[in-house]
Amino acid sequence: MSSTAFVSPDQIRSQFSQAMSAMYRKEVPLYGDLIELVGEVNAAVLESNPQTLQQLDRGESLEALSEERHGAIRLGSAEELSTMRRLFAVMGMYPVGYYDLTEAGIPVHSTAFRPLSMEALRANPFRVFTSLLCTDLISDPALREQAESVIASRQIFTPNALTLIERFEQDGGLSESDAASFVTESLETFRWHSEALVDSDTYQQLHDSHRLIADIVSFKGPHINHLTPRTLDIDLAQEKMITANMSAKAIIEGPPTRQHPILLRQTSFKALQETVAFKQTDGESKTGAHTARFGEIEQRGMALTPKGRELYDRLLDDVRLQVPHPESNPAGYQQVLTSVFSEFPDDIETLRKQELAYFEYRAGTGLPETTNSLLTLMCEQSPDLLDNLKQGELSTEIDGLVALGLVTVLPITYEDFLPVSAAGIFQSNLGQEAAQDFTQSANQTSFEQALGTSVSDPFEWYENVQQNSLKQLARK
Repeated sequence: MSSTAFVSPDQIRSQFSQAMSAMYRKEVPLYGDLIELVGEVNAAVLESNPQTLQQLDRGESLEALSEERHGAIRLGSAEELSTMRRLFAVMGMYPVGYYDLTEAGIPVHSTAFRPLSMEALRANPFRVFTSLLCTDLISDPALREQAESVIASRQIFTPNALTLIERFEQDGGLSESDAASFVTESLETFRWHSEALVDSDTYQQLHDSHRLIADIVSFKGPHINHLTPRTLDIDLAQEKMITANMSAKAIIEGPPTRQHPILLRQTSFKALQETVAFKQTDGESKTGAHTARFGEIEQRGMALTPKGRELYDRLLDDVRLQVPHPESNPAGYQQVLTSVFSEFPDDIETLRKQELAYFEYRAGTGLPETTNSLLTLMCEQSPDLLDNLKQGELSTEIDGLVALGLVTVLPITYEDFLPVSAAGIFQSNLGQEAAQDFTQSANQTSFEQALGTSVSDPFEWYENVQQNSLKQLARK
């Protein structure tokens, strides 16, 4: 088959994310209310500040922003994780970053599957935060063996989905009809199943070991446990959630409110209690309940360099030391958070010159007739400028070009996740008592062995985006 007949991974990803959103809206009606709430907030922000979208590096429209989502799933075995990697590759999504949540008392380690190129992100930035259960952290040997047996006995992918994944890998793409079938078949993996694979006693033992373990092991597949729309003002969204009696989290995870947002801020409504049928050993069913799926909202700011992340992590550690249980003291936590983070610069030029954040560099809006005279002036001050321009190198002259208005800077959006925030969301929906101390931590090597490949380094990714913008600018 000719490659010209293939549907692009970007298009498949868009179709899949839309289908996932429609499915989750039916399964969790409150998610639909959340989407409408976020839409109202974003529209209100743009009405009061029409320039907001122009300040975003991907050049989003309100329509594109309204379609942006990230989801989260939890897997039980290396085989499930490896196959999931292959499934996401069909949609142009690849593992970026490693997150060890065992350090926060959650028995999983994770990566995020997402697009890698800026073009693909602009087409559709759908991401899925994907966690793998560390079964070796189940302290009871008999329960651990039973959990691994249950996971090994299930097949979370349909036969047709596996066939289409293999066809994509062999042919290099999928036809329009195959792509549509792939979306339909793959969606089954993420669907909620109210029939448990275990009896109620086993479920309770898994639940007592850790709520997340019960969620991962007890069911036919890794039901999507939340879908997250992106808002332009998470503080306003939080207020609206509370007004709408959505049982919102007590605090917003991540950095405080800033003039220039950094990294990622998240909030959610509490997990829903859902009816489950447990298949008993006598063949009968027993009705029970399970709590896992919730609604989340995120606001994305600029990506930070290793130096910026070091400062962020140090300040956040300081806040957590002062207020170790923020959900129990939200007002005190917010006050300390704002006070401590006053140390983190909040103006673009300081962030850029101190190399705390990543930026894209683009041609300025100066008048064309002034360009030659300005460049002449700069060449007098920096004789190497023209040679550097010819070589696609601008890093040593960029401050002067920015000061003259020949170059504008735009913060690069943070496309990834924060382990402390993810753990905070999990704990608020699982209960604070869910956090445990694990003497044995997960590690990236074992995760990548299960995954079947290495994960991309997010810092390298942002650095490449920044450097590529400089090279493209120099060529102009």
